[in-house]
Amino acid sequence: MTENSTHDGKAPTARRPAGAARTRLASRIGARAGSLPPWSPLVAGVLVGALAGGGYGLLRAPQYTATSYVVAVPAKGTDPASALGYAQAYGRVATQLAVLGDAQVWAGVPAATLRESVRTATSPDAPMVAVTATAARPDLAADMADAVARALTRHAAATKGATRVGLRPFARAVEPAGPSSPPAGLTGLVGASAGGLLGALGLLVRPRRAPDGPGRPAAVPGPSPAPAPAAEAYGRS
Repeated sequence: MTENSTHDGKAPTARRPAGAARTRLASRIGARAGSLPPWSPLVAGVLVGALAGGGYGLLRAPQYTATSYVVAVPAKGTDPASALGYAQAYGRVATQLAVLGDAQVWAGVPAATLRESVRTATSPDAPMVAVTATAARPDLAADMADAVARALTRHAAATKGATRVGLRPFARAVEPAGPSSPPAGLTGLVGASAGGLLGALGLLVRPRRAPDGPGRPAAVPGPSPAPAPAAEAYGRS
């Protein structure tokens, strides 16, 4: 009497190796990818880029920008040209901790936030400093720009005895009516352009397939050996 190899009485079935299944799956995917049109990477790049850019524009919080202006004024009897040079210098120190430490009290945000969100710009023709702040709310952007401009004006007043040049408010920041960050449509267009460029590069590096059917070039036969002379063949016989 023999014992069954399995408890249910069924013959054991051989398991197919997982490596062979993965190889067949990869070959099927490769065959389907090879059957796609040659311009498919370009279309796929444009679609993926547009979706990624548009999604980024929709998910990103809008940003608002406000700008405050101060002007450098020389003291009486001081060369007016010196005001231009000091305006350049004040524009560089506006984002330093000595100024932002006072501005954070009026802005209601930490000095680190002001350092990341505030930028200054100066003109080579006019002794003016533009203080620009970016925030998630329009009122906060205006408050930060005015706070840094006020702190910079006080800092210039404290050193006016040595520099003979002070700063005065020129124009307060106005709450922006709309966000300064790009809309979702624009980010989607940029993403589509970038995806199309990558798709075009993919077309350039894609290996070309050999033509099939009647249009395939015929193979050129190799050179055949020359026949032996008739006299030599007769002597051998």
